[in-house]
Formats: sequence, structure tokens, C-alpha cells
Amino acid sequence: MALPTFEKNRLIGLVAILSFGLTSLFAVLLPEVLGALLPATFILGFFVLIPLVLLLGEDFPLAESEGSDGSSATTTDEDPLTTLRERYATGEIGEEEFERRLDRLLETEELDDRVAAAGDRRGPRGRRERETELE
Repeated sequence: MALPTFEKNRLIGLVAILSFGLTSLFAVLLPEVLGALLPATFILGFFVLIPLVLLLGEDFPLAESEGSDGSSATTTDEDPLTTLRERYATGEIGEEEFERRLDRLLETEELDDRVAAAGDRRGPRGRRERETELE
């Protein structure tokens, strides 16, 4: 099972929140028993893990690597058509599934184009109607 990867800033925030949360939890629950873990948890999170993430960057195991243009290698804004083609090329989906999803994707794009065009037509007219009501 592969480890999850995070953007560098998200990973730093995650480590900070977990370090503070665990330190607080240990202090509240059983301070006598877990008291020795308080400084260790805080120091490990804030003075060891966060500097390691900052220094190692994409070489840190949980940080995702960045592309040459500075964007992350796994982006959520990737073109759906490209993703679909890659999945078909690697054999994740069959030809029938590829065709079905491609048809649905093209229908969605056509619908988005129609909605955008309708919004452009309504925009100035809607403003004119509001201006007339104000006068």
C-alpha cells in the first residue's frame, strides 16, 4: 500500500496541528502518566519534523514532488479528457467504458458551453432591467 502524499504546505500544517493536538491531549488526559511525552511530542513535531519537511522538500516521503513549472505533479485541475485517455492507455478501463465516459464528458462540456452562452446573453439585459427599475 502506497503512502499518501501531501503538498508541502499542507504537510507542514498537518504536522503542526497533530503536534499541538497530541501535546494538548497528553497534557489533559493523564498528565502523570503521559507527562514525559509532552516535551517529546512538541519537540518532535515543531523542531524536528517541520524543519525536515522544509529542508528535504519533495525528498520527504510524504511530500509530493513538484513539476518543472512549480505546480504539483498530481493536480486536481488536470484535464478530465487527458486523465480518461491515460486510464484507457494503461488498461484501467476497457474500450466500452472509455467510450461511455467520453460521451458523457462531451455532453457535459456542451452543456457547460450552453450555460455560459446563456449567462452571457442574460447578463447585460438583467442589468438593464435593474437599472430601469431603479429609475
